[in-house]
Amino acid sequence: MSGKSMIIIGAGIAGLATGCYAQMNGYRSVIFEHHSKAGGLAAAWRRKDYLIDGGIHFLIGHRNGSAINRVYRELGTAEPDTLTDMTSYMRVVDETGDKCIDLTSDLDRLERDLIAAAPEDAKEIQLLLKQVRWMTNAPFLTDLGMSGVPPELRTRFGSLKEMWEMRGLLKFLIGKYAESTREFARRLRSPFLRMVLESIFGPEAPVWFVIMILASVAAGQLGLLKCGCQGFIEPIVRRYEALGGRIIYRSTVTRVIVENDSAVGVTLADGTEHRADIVVSAADGYSTIFQLLGGKYVDDRTVNRYERWRRYDPIVMVSLGVDRQFVSTPPFIVFCMKDPMVIGDRSCRFLPLRLLNYSDEFAPTCKTVIQVMFETDWDHWKKLREDQTGYDGEKARLARETIARLEEVYPGISAQVDMVDVATPFTTWRYTLNDRGSPMGWLMTRESLMTQIPRTLPGLNCFYMAGQWVLPGGGVPACAFTGRNVIQILCRREGKPFVTSM
Repeated sequence: MSGKSMIIIGAGIAGLATGCYAQMNGYRSVIFEHHSKAGGLAAAWRRKDYLIDGGIHFLIGHRNGSAINRVYRELGTAEPDTLTDMTSYMRVVDETGDKCIDLTSDLDRLERDLIAAAPEDAKEIQLLLKQVRWMTNAPFLTDLGMSGVPPELRTRFGSLKEMWEMRGLLKFLIGKYAESTREFARRLRSPFLRMVLESIFGPEAPVWFVIMILASVAAGQLGLLKCGCQGFIEPIVRRYEALGGRIIYRSTVTRVIVENDSAVGVTLADGTEHRADIVVSAADGYSTIFQLLGGKYVDDRTVNRYERWRRYDPIVMVSLGVDRQFVSTPPFIVFCMKDPMVIGDRSCRFLPLRLLNYSDEFAPTCKTVIQVMFETDWDHWKKLREDQTGYDGEKARLARETIARLEEVYPGISAQVDMVDVATPFTTWRYTLNDRGSPMGWLMTRESLMTQIPRTLPGLNCFYMAGQWVLPGGGVPACAFTGRNVIQILCRREGKPFVTSM
């Protein structure tokens, strides 16, 4: 292969996707990865006999025939036998334990259950479920608007054509379905229904995204990875290496080398320099722009985003291996607590559980991994980390209190715990270098989702970005598509066809 050389920063999904498509199109790429293994935020690790999956909670568009699935197949992953359909997304339980809703794929049942739980909001429930039913058959559901060319390559005619094809979605971009879930919920009379809607993907997510999640479950377009995120990442690594790519682990990039306003390579933490014709950062956006490049290649819009837009809050995750089974239970459960838990300056009202009960890969026979995930503050954990004793003590306290709260809803479970693991935002930062330990990119808001972010930086040549910092909403599809987009842009600029293979 005699094409141009390329350095990619980061072996997460975006970096691996960039590398795969680079190799398919004749570029000679190498990925420098800070950690000792690939995956980035899609991370999994073992404690005792348990597999803790800290990454991909579910995979959207996993069925054959979708634009998203085509990208997965090009990357050599998401084979049908590695996934199981998600038939129920979440169970939500109120603070009394008397009201409980399963967000199931059976929309008729879901509508009946919601109306029974919140009869005062029957009209809004019926209207909402009408939109969910409509979206189950919308092409957008298996495309997410990503299958076309990247924004940088669209002609005026192409943009108009895309707008026409997506005209059915305009009702979601204006009016009440474009509101945040919190805004929409204010018009509801039932406190329980408000809690249900805000639990689906957080109170800031637009209502249309909640509709899309429910429609994806109903259409069978959400899948659970039987082997966790490592079962998704490892095949992509094999695909990339089979295409001739190289990953160099434990190699932290500390600077992008720029000469005459062109990126020409990177400097590693050990002081070595590595040169290439093209540099792609699939790493954290803030660190890339303001640290690796010193903040020299920004415009007002870029600065405004990083100063004003909200990121997803960091997560502290308590994982427990328990000698108990949870049969026919949804993978996600949210309990509303009578007395909130306090973590730092935050008061946590919800106890959100993830049950890894859909495969025998996560725990020994008749046992289960339970993950409890709390939104938290970076500053709290960063300050604690300055004193190892205090840091470890807070982790232990949080684990004890989490187990005590679980005891209230699952009596006897505290005696069944035989593995405890606590991952803090500092853990996330240590392994990924994501700014302030963020588990994703930009928070989904009306503004962020309606903004097209370039894959390039103003005034800097031969440099590109991929990942969730250039496509708000984040998640697996965004990371994979933006890596693909970078190579599409390069091929167009160099006057050659963009090609893929499976």
